Amino acid sequence: MPETSSETARILVILHQQDSSAGRLGRLLNARGFELDIRRPRFGDPLPETLADYTGAIIFGGPMSANDEDGWLRSEIDWIKVPLREEKPFLGICLGAQMLARHLGHRVYAHPQGKVEVGYYPIEPTADGHGVCDCPFPSQVYQWHREGFDLPCGAVLLATGEDFEAQAFRYGAAAYGLQFHPEVTYDMMCRWTVKGADKLGAPGAQPPHLHLEGWHRHDAPVARWTDAFLDRWTAPGQAAAA
Repeated sequence: MPETSSETARILVILHQQDSSAGRLGRLLNARGFELDIRRPRFGDPLPETLADYTGAIIFGGPMSANDEDGWLRSEIDWIKVPLREEKPFLGICLGAQMLARHLGHRVYAHPQGKVEVGYYPIEPTADGHGVCDCPFPSQVYQWHREGFDLPCGAVLLATGEDFEAQAFRYGAAAYGLQFHPEVTYDMMCRWTVKGADKLGAPGAQPPHLHLEGWHRHDAPVARWTDAFLDRWTAPGQAAAA
């Protein structure tokens, strides 16, 4: 639960499309009493120079690449120095995790055989991953990406995958990167499979019906893990305990 001060009960949420939302994460954070300060730098929203008035920050995904040269994207990657310097809880999801890797000086790249992960895919926690929170990593997670990243120097690998090895990592005491999408709701999945239908023919992508079937098979463990992870991520003093 957040601290009582209104100044510390906010989470900075960075989105990359006009119709994007924080999905499940937004709902869970609201239920914990956090206010979401939503910014879209791609469309001109400024980012704060400090997170002194925030509990933490989350950068979500998007259809662009962390290798793009757009000015707003370069500035957003550079901005990640703020939560790292202040040791504030930071979470990068998909593109956000790739941005964190780029900020730390490591490459983001396409699979050498052109494979993508679009649908549900297995991941395996490392020994360090078992201690992330009081709930085991889900064995299948929802993915929507065509690029992966090298594990940054000094980072702790928390979960691995077959085609894209780095699936979850921690950097320092309070920064996390997740290649997968724990925020996705059923409605979001339905929209993505329609709006992103052109991505479903890429090598390794799953057809739409497997996305929806996968939701019913695999979402409950993802939801439990996400809830437990947010308890750890937002807990006062979690950086010292990590």
